[in-house]
Amino acid sequence: MSAPGTVPDPVFVLVRPQLPENIGAAARGMLNFGLDRMRLVAPRDGWPSPKAVAMASGAGRVLDAAGHFDTLAEAVADCHVVYATTARPREMTKTVLDPAAAMAEARAHAAAGLRVAVVFGPERAGLENADLVHATAIVTVPVNPAFPSINLAQCALLVAYEWHRQGPARPVADFPVPAERAAVERLAAHWEERLEAAGFFFPPDKAEGMRLALRNLWSRMPLTAADVQTLHGVLRQLVRRAG
Repeated sequence: MSAPGTVPDPVFVLVRPQLPENIGAAARGMLNFGLDRMRLVAPRDGWPSPKAVAMASGAGRVLDAAGHFDTLAEAVADCHVVYATTARPREMTKTVLDPAAAMAEARAHAAAGLRVAVVFGPERAGLENADLVHATAIVTVPVNPAFPSINLAQCALLVAYEWHRQGPARPVADFPVPAERAAVERLAAHWEERLEAAGFFFPPDKAEGMRLALRNLWSRMPLTAADVQTLHGVLRQLVRRAG
């Protein structure tokens, strides 16, 4: 809902949502605080959904404009900064923020012209490690540790409220513009392909964990477009010399 000349709003990405009612409730919560950019990744019951529209209760325009994607990588490909919401501790090394700090940072990034996404996981188990490798930072709500589960729509509402509450922000001074996630994804795939050919992913039972660790490394590095091209060139030269 950003007007010309204003800070661009974040995209809310719902990954594999299971209940269409939660999609509709999330849309309603977003529009309560002026947000209308939603993307859906492989909703369990397909899309579009009359149940989601009914639950949106006047926020149907958010659903009408929602993008539909097969994978999270596709959904955030044009974004520069990606925040992933999760309540569970992870072994991945990433910056962890509460919603207030995350949205204050997101406001500053958006004020600098960067495209921001906030990712929400499916209701039953939340985001998987394979999803989190696409995130530049993690958002965790400081809730009761004995009952940490938050409904998908409630989490979207809480983050939308924090975005709205932060108000205007100034761009981060001299902040280098990070590469879009699609460019980082191509870089990760290039290195993974060459490392596979070199026999790096060994032994086989640890290969998947090694791949996830490398993907997580790429995603948390503040790589610029020039950095990405440099690292492609470094790898090409190494392969050329070795060959």
